[in-house]
Order: sequence, then structure tokens, then C-alpha cells
Amino acid sequence: MTENQLPCPPTARKQHTENALHGSALKDDYAWLRDKQNPEVTAYLEAENAYAEAVMAPLNGLREQLYQEMLSHMKQTDVSVPYRDGNWWYYNRTEEGKQYGIICRTHGSPNATEDTPEQVILDGNLLAEGHPFFSIGGVDITSDGRWLAYTTDTTGFRQYTLHIKNLATGETLPGEVERTGSIVWAADNTTLFYTVEDEEQKRQYQLFRHDCIKQPAEDVLVYQEDDERFNIAAGRTRDGKFIVMESASHITSESWVLDAGEPQGAFTLISPREDEHEYSIDHRNGLWYIRTNYKGRNFRMVTAPVATPGREFWTERIPHRTDVMLEEIDLFAGFFVACEREGGLPRLRLWNFDADGPEATPTGEIAFPEPAYSAQPHINRVFEATTFRYGYQSLVTPSSVFEYDVASGVSTLLKQLEVPGGFDRTLYKSERIHATAPDGVQVPISIVYRKDKNRASQPLNPLYVYGYGSYGYSLPLGFSSNRLSLLDRGVVMAYAHIRGGADLGEPWHDAGKMLVKRNTFTDFIAAVEHLTAAGYGDPAKVAIEGGSAGGLLMGAVVNMRPDLFRAVVSHVPFVDVMNTMLDATLPLTVPEYEEWGDPNEAEYFHYMLSYSPYDNLKPASYPAMLVKTSLHDSQVMYWEPAKYVAKLRTLKKDNNPLLLVTNMQAGHGGSSGRYDYLKEIAFDYAFLLRELGIV
Repeated sequence: MTENQLPCPPTARKQHTENALHGSALKDDYAWLRDKQNPEVTAYLEAENAYAEAVMAPLNGLREQLYQEMLSHMKQTDVSVPYRDGNWWYYNRTEEGKQYGIICRTHGSPNATEDTPEQVILDGNLLAEGHPFFSIGGVDITSDGRWLAYTTDTTGFRQYTLHIKNLATGETLPGEVERTGSIVWAADNTTLFYTVEDEEQKRQYQLFRHDCIKQPAEDVLVYQEDDERFNIAAGRTRDGKFIVMESASHITSESWVLDAGEPQGAFTLISPREDEHEYSIDHRNGLWYIRTNYKGRNFRMVTAPVATPGREFWTERIPHRTDVMLEEIDLFAGFFVACEREGGLPRLRLWNFDADGPEATPTGEIAFPEPAYSAQPHINRVFEATTFRYGYQSLVTPSSVFEYDVASGVSTLLKQLEVPGGFDRTLYKSERIHATAPDGVQVPISIVYRKDKNRASQPLNPLYVYGYGSYGYSLPLGFSSNRLSLLDRGVVMAYAHIRGGADLGEPWHDAGKMLVKRNTFTDFIAAVEHLTAAGYGDPAKVAIEGGSAGGLLMGAVVNMRPDLFRAVVSHVPFVDVMNTMLDATLPLTVPEYEEWGDPNEAEYFHYMLSYSPYDNLKPASYPAMLVKTSLHDSQVMYWEPAKYVAKLRTLKKDNNPLLLVTNMQAGHGGSSGRYDYLKEIAFDYAFLLRELGIV
């Protein structure tokens, strides 16, 4: 359907403003859309929503069909694998017809019986009553199992409220604390440490100590981080002996520690912050185990005595490797797991300690059978464990939880997500290929398709390509039963592991940020061109999708090569780069200078201006576009996509649909309820299927 067959799209009024900097003038006709309290803004967003519904009205039947398909593949009543923490076993379960999960536990046994009945800790459905949005943030329980601290968000703005519940009586204590972040109990089972964000920057900057039998007004400020680049977080070592407070920016971190048995004591510093030095710590038998990028961009592991943690006392245990990224260390009493990334894929390598000392012997690697997959530690709360739980999934294998026996080296499947509705994994195939970027770099691409629908010759399959490529985030290759609705209709789906992520280690991230950010965009374009040239998809039927910083990717590549794509889905897109990064009052702006650059400096200003999607819109023909945002987004403010669509409407020379959909009751992640979220996906898929010519 073309726009000349539709009701007229909304027109946002123009109110011209200019911002002169570094010899350039940033012209903006839609800055007025930032005023969230202005009824005209709300009216415009609602008019865009009504227009989108009118455009999509002929597809209402398809949307319902897609929703029912996806629902048929969801096991609506289900329970997670129980895990032990202290004397209790914890698990989550869902019930058919209910939007949210229920957190439960049993005492002394993983199975509820007459002697060990189930105790419901938190029922998200009850807590969500009266709220169009609901999310549980942090959850922590005292070692004796009596006190529960948890945080909730009821707007989608990712602004959480702290609650404390007595699990012995079921009473939730009076005195909530607003704008909280991380939460952790000390070993005395009554002292809670929590962080609080400032009111403007949404930056966790204060650490408080709270006695759960006192009122929050009596809480003690323990630490305040005044550097706007840094956020703080608190946790506890796996052996339970220390509270760890980390202060970190995008490129620098430092850790402070406190004996968990002496919560009234003072935190001590492990290693003072130094620009571009990142490290994290855990504890075992009087030693700190430190993952550090000092003397190695891809990180290495060292140990240091608790009493003398400074760098001069570090002893190297795992050296730095240029081709292997050390992502995490999972430390236990008798062994540790080195979570690594090699060749763009995760590896889990086991090391057994020879005795109580730090010497350890590598004993093998957990093998994974597929060419593209995700694998990571699962929930492992017991420090003295002799087994290790990990999660595994791929583009064709549902989410699975395994338990690895360290002594025997045998993995046992504990649970695989059940996919009802006739799913047969043998019908699908995944591949791993590479595209050549303009500078010769090989860019990995993961592909999945239904084998009996794949066509190697004309007519070629419709092609869907997803990308992100920012913040050193490695693109996960998880299973999604929702994806079946596209695969079963013949869509080939591809995931481009472009620079800016850390799929090939930290140098991969470095090669796609700051003054080389354009590599992210040219990598993605090269991936699409390679896929079509290699016969994976029809060049005339290419759809692309990305969200947040991936929405920036969408905007940039569409400006660079609008001819390459048939349809675009852009979620909460970071498209107004210049205006946002020049406004230090907005949440996240100052810390993000380390990812994008500071546009107050001329070199960064001109480079960022060269790719900023909003500033580079021009009169041209554009693909069909679905742009989605949320009114209460705290990461990418709603006005960025709203301004982008308003401006693009005045410039586009085509009749392809341009839709702006604003969730008026959610935040960065969209709807919080699992059924509501499926309806959002059904909307997206109906749009894509129409534009790809499948319906």
C-alpha cells in the first residue's frame, strides 16, 4: 500500500531554531517536541499513532494471526530450573493468562512437597495491578533467608523504588526509597547497601547503608561519586566474604571492598582509577582474582593478596591474548571458569585449583556443536559447588540450562525451553559466513533459515538483517520462537556482527567508535551487499532492523544507501545525535562522550555531524519505515524519533509508508507484559511481511 491511498499523515508544525558551533549551524524546526507537558506534543504523538493504525488496518487480520502463531509457540504455564542459595531453592514460574512472572522458593529441596511447601516471594501480577507498566529491577535476599530487598519500576523510565519485605511474616516494611539501583545485603542479615541515582543524569552516584529495622531517613551516606562519567554499583563476592562497590565509566573502573561481616567499617580501594584501565574482582582464600585490561586490551587474570591489592603485588595467572577476549571469571572454591570469546564465539574453559592456593590447571573446554550460538554462566550461587551451570542456545536451539560436573567433565541437560505448536528444529539451519568491509576487514554474519523454504536461485528469498554495533556489546545469538513466523514464510534472517560491538574482542569495539564510528555503518552495508550477492536474499526485498544505538545504525545506513533496503524497523532510535550529545543536562550524555566523542570539541563535532541521521536527512526516496518509541524512555528520549519522522515527512520523495508509533505507557524496552509485548512484535512483523511482498 502506498501513502497516496491513505489518509494524510500528521504534519508537525515548524518552529525554527539554530545552534551555531564550530563554524556550523545546527538547524532544527522540531525542538518544540521536547516539551513533554505540552498538550500539542501529546496530540501530535497520538495523531501519529492513529495514522499508523489506519495504515495497518488492512493487516489487522494478519496481526491477529501472527499473535496467535507466536502465542501457540509459548509455553504459557512454565517453571524455571530451581537453583540453591543457602538453605533455599529458588525459581520463577508463569501461569497462563498472566502477564508477569512469579518468584518462588522451597526450603531444603528443589521440589515443593507437603513438608516443603512453595513460598511465593514476589508475584509480579499482583504488584502490577493498577499499573500499565511494571518491572522488577534488583532482588537480593539475606543469607538467612529472612529479608528480601527488591526494586520496582511502574513507568518504564527505569527509575526504581526500593522495598524491603519480611519473608517470615510476609510484611512489606514502610519507608520506600526512590531512584535506587543496585542492592546487596551484608553478612549480618540486617544491613543493606543500596545505590541512588541523581535526579537529572540518571547516574547511580551515591551508596547508602541501611539498617532494615530503622527508617530510611536514618540511612548513612557511605560514598558519593562526583565525576559525571562514572556510575557506581554494589555486590558481594561469591564466597560471601566481601561487599564490592565498583565505580565505572565506559572505559575506566575502580573497585572498593568491605568485609561483609563488618558493615559499619570503611571501604578500602583495590587499585585507583586510571584512564582506560578497567578491572573487576572476586575473592578466594585470601586472594583477589582480578580481571584487568592493564597491559592487554582483551583482558588477562591476575591475583593479589587481600592485604596488599596494589598493582605492584599482582601475579599473572592467565596472560593476555590478542585473539581471545577474557569476558568474565566465574570463581569457586575448587575451580574457576574462564568465560572467553574467540573467533566471535563464546568459550567456557575450566580450570581446577591444585589445592587451597592460587595455582590452577586448565582441564578442558565445554564443547558446543553449532556454528553460531550463545553460551554463558547460568545462576551459580554456591561457592563450594562441584558443578557448574551454564546456559546455551542458538538460532535454532531453544534456550537450555546444563549442569557440568567438574570431576567427570560431563554436561547434563536440566531443562530446554519447550516450544509447543509443532516446532521441529531439524527444519531449520544456521550458518556463519563473513563479508569483506571496504577496508578489507572480515565481518562475521550469522544466518538462519528454514531449509525447505530456502531458494538458491530465482525467485530469491526475502532477507532480514539485524544489527547493533555499539558500546562493546556482542550481539547474542539467542533462540526466539517469535522468529518462526518469519522463517516459516521463507524469510532468511541474518545478524551482522559489525564493528563497535565486541564480538571479536575489545579491538573490534575500538574500531567502531569515536572517530572511526563510520566503520559500523559501512560494515553493515557490506554485510547486506554480501548476503544478496551470495544468493541468501533478493536485493529488492531486504528488510533491516535495529534498536537504540542500533536505531542510529538504521538511520545512518538509510541516509548512506537508501536504495539498498526495502523496509526498515527502527526501535527507540538514537537519531538526533548532535542535539542530544550537546545537551549535558540529559541523562547519559556526559558518560557517552567516551563512546561517541564530545561534540564541544571541533574534531568530534564535525565527525559526528557527518553521520548524525537527523542532520543528514535530505530530499530523496527512502524505504518504507516503521519508527517506534516510548513516551517514558529514559535512554533515548521520545522526541528523537518524533523529530526524525516529522522532518523526514517534509523531505521524502517516495510514496512508501513512514510510520511513527509511540507507546504512551512504557519505556526503552516497550511493553512490560509478555502478552502485550507479543502484540507489538506482531505489529512489526505484519509491517515487514507486507513490505517484503509476502502478504
